[in-house]
Amino acid sequence: MVPVQGPWAVRIPGLSARTCAEIQRAEHDYDDPVGALWNGAVEAALRNYRAFLRQPGRYLDLCFEVSPHPDSSLVNVANARDTLDEALRLLPLPARAELGRLLAPLDAELRRRTLPDPHAHRRFWRGRGWWHQRLYDGEFRW
Repeated sequence: MVPVQGPWAVRIPGLSARTCAEIQRAEHDYDDPVGALWNGAVEAALRNYRAFLRQPGRYLDLCFEVSPHPDSSLVNVANARDTLDEALRLLPLPARAELGRLLAPLDAELRRRTLPDPHAHRRFWRGRGWWHQRLYDGEFRW
């Protein structure tokens, strides 16, 4: 397979060139115009995920996006994690495993530093991933 070349071609820190090429191919070939992937989405999602976890404090609250632009939706870490989950679903096994190994410690940190939302099952807008079942900024803390 030949890597997809283009102005969006970037090297994602922590991933091999081969996996980056597979990610770029998946982003380029993704055909859902309102979907989770666009050119550069995985790099942006990882950047936002890491930035969220670098915040000080013992516990963190997820926050809602303030703009409909796809890149700003990744400010909501649950949306960023959705993007990464979609990439995992589309990647071939070796690239999926490498991205999964990169995400495992980030996911563990997110679980450790966010609190579960006991009412998440009642909220119609919550996604299916476990990362949507965490407390958001301004929600009732128990």
